[in-house]
Amino acid sequence: MQLKIMPKKKRLSAGRVPLILFLCQMISALDVPLDLVQPPTIIQQSPKDYIIDPRENIVIQCEAKGKPPPSFSWTRNGTHFDIDKDPLVTMKTGSGTLVINIMSEGKAETYEGVYQCTARNERGAAISNNIVVRPSRSPLWTKEKLEPITLRSGQSLVLPCRPPIGLPPAIIFWMDNSFQRLPQSERVSQGLNGDLYFSNVLPEDSREDYICYARFNHTQTIQQKQPISVKVILVDELNDTIAANLSDTEVYGAKSNRERPPTFLTPEGNASNKEELRGNVLSLECIAEGLPTPIIYWIKEDGTLPINRTFYRNFQKTLQIIQVSEADSGKYQCIAKNALGVIHHTISVTVKAAPYWIMAPQNLVLSPGEDGALICRANGNPKPRISWLSNGVPIEIAPDDPSRKISGDTIIFSSVQERSSAVYQCNASNEYGYLLGNAFVNVLAEPPRILTSANTLYQVIANRPALLDCAFFGSPLPTIEWFKGTKGSALREDTYVLHENGTLEIPVAQKDSTGTYTCVARNKLGMAKNEVHLEIKDPTRIIKQPEYAVVQRGSTVSFECKVKHDHTLIPTVIWLKDNGELPSDGRFTIDKDHLVVADVSDNDGGTYTCVANTTLDNVSASAVLSVVAPTPTPAPIYDVPNPPFDLELTDQLDKSVQLSWTPGDDNNSPITKFIIEYEDAMHEAGLWRHQTEVPGTQTTAQLKLSPYVNYSFRVMAENSLGRSLPSEASEQYLTKAAEPDKNPMTVEGLGSEPDNLVITWQPLNGFESNGPGLQYKVSWRQKDGDDEWTSVVVANVSKYIVSGTPTFVPYLIKVQALNDVGFAPEPAVVMGHSGEDLPMVAPGNVHVTVVNSTLAEVHWDPVPLKSVRGHLQGYRIYYWTDQNSSKRNRRHIEKKILTFQGSKTHGMLPGLEPFSHYTLNIRVINGKGEGPASPDRVFHTPEGVPSAPSSLKIVNPTLDSLTLEWDPPSHPNGILTEYTLKYQPINSTHELGPLVDLKIPANKTRWTLKNLNFSTRYKFYFYAQTSAGSGSQITEEAVTTVDEAGYLPPDVGAGKGKEEWRKEIVNGSRSFFGLKGLMPGTAYKVRVGAEGDSGFVSSEDVFETGPAMASRQVDIATQGWFIGLMCAVALLILILLIVCFIRRNKGGKYPVKEKEDAHADPEIQPMKEDDGTFGEYSDAEDHKPLKKGSRTPSDRTVKKEDSDDSLVDYGEGVNGQFNEDGSFIGQYSGKKEKEPAEGNESSEAPSPVNAMNSFV
Repeated sequence: MQLKIMPKKKRLSAGRVPLILFLCQMISALDVPLDLVQPPTIIQQSPKDYIIDPRENIVIQCEAKGKPPPSFSWTRNGTHFDIDKDPLVTMKTGSGTLVINIMSEGKAETYEGVYQCTARNERGAAISNNIVVRPSRSPLWTKEKLEPITLRSGQSLVLPCRPPIGLPPAIIFWMDNSFQRLPQSERVSQGLNGDLYFSNVLPEDSREDYICYARFNHTQTIQQKQPISVKVILVDELNDTIAANLSDTEVYGAKSNRERPPTFLTPEGNASNKEELRGNVLSLECIAEGLPTPIIYWIKEDGTLPINRTFYRNFQKTLQIIQVSEADSGKYQCIAKNALGVIHHTISVTVKAAPYWIMAPQNLVLSPGEDGALICRANGNPKPRISWLSNGVPIEIAPDDPSRKISGDTIIFSSVQERSSAVYQCNASNEYGYLLGNAFVNVLAEPPRILTSANTLYQVIANRPALLDCAFFGSPLPTIEWFKGTKGSALREDTYVLHENGTLEIPVAQKDSTGTYTCVARNKLGMAKNEVHLEIKDPTRIIKQPEYAVVQRGSTVSFECKVKHDHTLIPTVIWLKDNGELPSDGRFTIDKDHLVVADVSDNDGGTYTCVANTTLDNVSASAVLSVVAPTPTPAPIYDVPNPPFDLELTDQLDKSVQLSWTPGDDNNSPITKFIIEYEDAMHEAGLWRHQTEVPGTQTTAQLKLSPYVNYSFRVMAENSLGRSLPSEASEQYLTKAAEPDKNPMTVEGLGSEPDNLVITWQPLNGFESNGPGLQYKVSWRQKDGDDEWTSVVVANVSKYIVSGTPTFVPYLIKVQALNDVGFAPEPAVVMGHSGEDLPMVAPGNVHVTVVNSTLAEVHWDPVPLKSVRGHLQGYRIYYWTDQNSSKRNRRHIEKKILTFQGSKTHGMLPGLEPFSHYTLNIRVINGKGEGPASPDRVFHTPEGVPSAPSSLKIVNPTLDSLTLEWDPPSHPNGILTEYTLKYQPINSTHELGPLVDLKIPANKTRWTLKNLNFSTRYKFYFYAQTSAGSGSQITEEAVTTVDEAGYLPPDVGAGKGKEEWRKEIVNGSRSFFGLKGLMPGTAYKVRVGAEGDSGFVSSEDVFETGPAMASRQVDIATQGWFIGLMCAVALLILILLIVCFIRRNKGGKYPVKEKEDAHADPEIQPMKEDDGTFGEYSDAEDHKPLKKGSRTPSDRTVKKEDSDDSLVDYGEGVNGQFNEDGSFIGQYSGKKEKEPAEGNESSEAPSPVNAMNSFV
């Protein structure tokens, strides 16, 4: 019997046919009982991308079930992984899970790779996913010197973070030296890349501790960038600084501190692209600068943002869409707006998709002789490729099975036998990932069995659905029947629903549904049955609900909740306040059916809910309590306490003292605690530090003291409203000196030179010195030698240099503090190394494997560790293309560098140029630098496809021909074999005509197309080819001429002057050729030549063309009346412009120098336009008049609403500019000529000539 999939539910008819359920065979929810023979099934495995903690043992999971129990094996990087040969690797008993013990010895990096588990028994083999094991990494920040930033209030600022690349990526946040997060707002925010963006800065942004932190959660570490100092100064302060010393001041940026429209800090430009994978979170970001601070809005062009999946982060600057799908592709627009303008940026989003299941393959259980099918359907973008495996082997090379037939994503089985049992794997993959599904085919002959426990009791509340289970198994697949009662009457009513897993559903259970139900399973090998019991219970109800209450503050309120329930069920009643637990307060009491609240306060107002629960159902009812104030009474004055006073020191000992005080007034709020602070007048005068806290009922405290400290104490009181002012300071108390009780921290030993050892430590502060004469005893000896400790006592410094050490030798180091009283306890021993030196040996056995035209793989042998003479940091590959002699003379060969970290012995060289000869060598690197280079190795890359031709232009258009000229590709990437030219006509409605394909020899750079249609636009597609394929194409359009009488250069060499000969190649079988495009009334010399085996033979003749023919079309531009009309209009416009120009020059004028002296800000100096440095006015032009009211905005254009005058007549026209306060920038000169405006620059009064040019 073939298994068929049934609908989710099947409603029974009311006829006399017994209630029978025919279930499909491909039921994923029905498992084969483990006591039956079955192929392995993977039930647990590690994730595909498995990032491990290098500080813990590696556990790679692989669990499987099967009968007989499966055995396990592993592959690593595609080859068999023999765990017996590695003492650190063990496999759990009865499991495939690997445990790699790296905590005792070994490194996690050694076991980095791709692992795959195979579970196998006599019925088949199941395989796990490819598990990529990588250790997490949390690298340190690269050391860098960060210069302080000084900028003007109102400017924009970006503080770069550039965190180190870790695995997984770090979480970025900005804090200060006190580990307090920096406040962010619409003006200041952190971008997705970790940078901190300021739309405009304010003086309060000045600080010296902008610190970027990178948190690596996997290893629970945090790395810190060097602090960045930012100083924001006002305009007046800036000018004072500049006047004092310009060369010593670095000013960030050059934008005005005046209000300005928005511009985007990120992303750049007007448009950008974003690609995201289906199911991920799509994050789009726009951050703008401007003054006032811009506001960001988001829209989706030609669509709406999904309501339930769209979130705005970072003050609207980040748009996030969760669970993104292909439907979310499109163009998104962010809009930045302030009072001065609006800008837009469009982000084109493309959603790709890794493969995802449409129908994953399901386990298939068949009896001998039956038919079935495995279906594997997946989707993705791009469409995934489906491949099949049998028992972990590609099905193309797996043992043949005559009952099996493969049809794309389906395997069809016919008349299976026991030997057909196997595990099949379906692999769906594309460039973004893969899916691997295991599904077995198990050929069994089994009578039915019921898996649900016998005599199971089901209890259901009346009028609710009842579900009676009948889990089953058998092969062939059994049919299911349900009966009710001991007499075996079959169910024939339409009030029952049967599910495909055998469950019987009673949609609305009534009291008469109570009874015994029997499930019967049958197939051709036998029958099985099982009885279950159903009881129907009365529902729980609240017959007396709590009621709404309004009470005065301080009174008592009671809520009643009376419950009725089924007598066989035991209810529990709980009370909730505002959907949470009741306050743990003795004022709340629960007595049988009542909740009583005594001494009601304002906080007791809210919603009170009574909830009655049984094992089968629950009900609830709620009431609201409102608390109102009693008769008003004068409110007392509440405030923080007054400061304590009368501080006194008693019981003064070496390391303790008793402090007592008198509390101040508590101001109607009881004092909860006292805070005691101390000052060390000897070491940190003026700095108060926390000492201790005591309850508010105490007025004395026993204080522990440190040696050699001059103490003063003060006390503050605190109540519910806050903390008091500090008390007056107590008398001073100087403790006796003692030996230090701690040693320096952060002891390190590193060499700065090959023959030294630099020992550094963090010195003790004055408070920790415990006495005068603080010094340090520095001791060291070689770790692997038998030498005694060498010691030296140094002053209160933080570094000592040991000279004459061997190169890169481990040393044991300890630093002990001492003072005039004695030594600190014995210090801890740390290990360091003497200085590194350059490596001595070059990597050997270097060989290169060319992968393709742009990629090569390099292998080398590692150098001996002793020859590294330092910490091995990796290997560095230098590679370059070989240049010919002429190029080598012209410029130095550019070498590229690629560094591989750690002890890797191979690497890939990407981005190579096709069809090129390369040379490379390898050097080992340590902390000191590079070692010697290996011998040069030469390799060459194969040909690739060429780039597009450098240019394509159409020249000499005629009535029926066009000549194309081009330059070869700038990157041929091989030897060009030919060019391909495709072209097609375009009609007036922009429809394309038939496409013509033409092959052109590779040595040509010019080609003439003939027999074209006159007055027709053609579109050309042109590309080059190498043996590797076709390159990118370049397109162009051109039009053939319409008038034969128009001038066209002749195609044949003319006899006049020194015209060059034109040549046309004609088929040898023709005896004539038409010459087109000749000049009318012109003499031409014609030469016709023939070339054959006997050589070249030619003859010449001279002829003269006839007079010009009338044009087919009448050009209006050549008509006399039209030319006269245009001349009149042009003359009229010229006169009007001259009149306007004269009237404009009659406006009020005044010298620029006087204007500057009278109104310019004396703190702002004029600046030169070209380099931004400060200059002076030209003495020769100090009295050049400037028209009243002139002002040039920041975009260097003069707008009509800003000025009625022009700057064109002064200095250098539009090149003269105004400062932000209206003062003129740049030197004036006597130059009268107007330089042409660039870009969109213009003035309000253009010259008449320019106006005429614009008209024409």
